[in-house]
Amino acid sequence: MTTLMVIAKEPRPGRVKTRLTPPYTPEEAAALAEASLADTLAVVVASPAERRLLMLDGRPGRWLPDGIEVIPQTGGGLDQRLAAAFALCDGPALLIGMDTPQITPELLRPALLAGEDPADAWFGPAADGGFWALGLRKPDPVLLRGVPMSTPDTGRVQRGRLTGAGLVVRDLPELRDVDTASDAEAVAAQAPGSRFAAAVARFAPAGTR
Repeated sequence: MTTLMVIAKEPRPGRVKTRLTPPYTPEEAAALAEASLADTLAVVVASPAERRLLMLDGRPGRWLPDGIEVIPQTGGGLDQRLAAAFALCDGPALLIGMDTPQITPELLRPALLAGEDPADAWFGPAADGGFWALGLRKPDPVLLRGVPMSTPDTGRVQRGRLTGAGLVVRDLPELRDVDTASDAEAVAAQAPGSRFAAAVARFAPAGTR
């Protein structure tokens, strides 16, 4: 059974996308986060996986589509929470975040069709030095525990952990996370038909604030 997982926070003002404030208000930042999460979950529903999980910090809302199982995140640091997500999987699994609404089912497809490639792992680097996707043919929480998260070296260390364990790693395209106002505008331009792009268009451009 192939599992596709999303790790996310409930999009509430003051709890998500705090680096967007300013120039966006906390309410606008939360609206952008909700749109990003909704786009991401729509792609999850449309992707070829047998099991779909949302590892959620908070409570589900109107943005949650049918067909996705919600599981509360565990405590501890992000590395421990990611490890706990993979511990729930018995077969191949791909974990993504909520900060890349420009993803498509086609982009995820190679990492989900595990039988079509001999790779042991799939790695999606982020432009800020982190990673937006991590796939494991045989999920092992040990591969994530202790990796320093939210640093410019996170991606390098995580990928090194995979290759250091002797895994054959395939790379997905590098994507830009939505962390800042400039990120939001750039990502919206990459996905013009998305909910996220529509949300960005509703607010005044960051440069005019």
